Amino acid sequence: MSVDVSIIVPVYNEEDNVRPMYEAIRDAVAGLDRTVELVFVDDGSRDRTVERLCELPRQGRPILRIVKFRRNYGQTQAMMAGIDVARGKVLVTMDGDLQNDPRDIPRFLEQIDAGHDLVVGWRKDRKDHWSRVLPSKVANRLIGWVTGVPIKDNGCSLKAYRADLIKKIPLYSEMHRFIPAMSSLARPKIAEIVVRHHPRVHGSSKYGFSRIYKVFVDLIAIRTVLTFARSPLLWLGGLTLVTFLITTLAAMSAVVFADTSYAGSSVVFAGVTLLFGALSLFLIFLAFLGQLIWGARSKSLAPFVDLAVQPAGREVP
Repeated sequence: MSVDVSIIVPVYNEEDNVRPMYEAIRDAVAGLDRTVELVFVDDGSRDRTVERLCELPRQGRPILRIVKFRRNYGQTQAMMAGIDVARGKVLVTMDGDLQNDPRDIPRFLEQIDAGHDLVVGWRKDRKDHWSRVLPSKVANRLIGWVTGVPIKDNGCSLKAYRADLIKKIPLYSEMHRFIPAMSSLARPKIAEIVVRHHPRVHGSSKYGFSRIYKVFVDLIAIRTVLTFARSPLLWLGGLTLVTFLITTLAAMSAVVFADTSYAGSSVVFAGVTLLFGALSLFLIFLAFLGQLIWGARSKSLAPFVDLAVQPAGREVP
């Protein structure tokens, strides 16, 4: 079956929100001249969320699909599961706590129709406690500075993507908020639009201060991935210089201590020379291999780049 738009909603212990969420999305897409499917992904809920999901009408519009995890894996994994099973040409992701407003979905689709590949929501008037808003603002500035993709609200789950872009982006841990940065490897055209945001009515937030540590670790990983992907030869070449310097110093030390009373140390330094010398050769060959692979992958993206990608820009109404 051909599907135009897939709306992906990860939920975890949201038994009081799933029916209002379904009804809000149903009303929001009622006027769209498109085939829409709604994919709820239950992230191992321990309340009656799955039972409430199964009570929703299976007939009518939008087409309802339910994915259930055996245990709790986290929002990123739930989102990726929804992306994997989604059949739409355009994918929309959003939270299942009713803080994102489904009435904004048509505006996201308009931006996709206008030629953007990724549309990001910006909760300009955010209805959360300051203890969540302040760290988020600091994190957004840090993410923009480190990744070079200055998005105002990386943490907003309300986003729209072209399926052929998002399905190629690997995500893990808490990396759903780094999708704009990861997608920058394909140089997509990005728009950022102001969206409605509502205070939580039912249930409780699933986020705590522990996520600050996870975001920080993921940010380091993202920076490493982006740097390596954009120039593997330069990145590994710098590491090779370090190992070659250690090799040279160890070899010189082995020669110096060879005819002294510390001859035993000479054997140790000779071993270090052999070890780091082999590592230097391995890294330099890996650098050239990485450069060749990235060059081939860049060519494979050429049809997408030619058709859809223009210099990255942001639009905020």
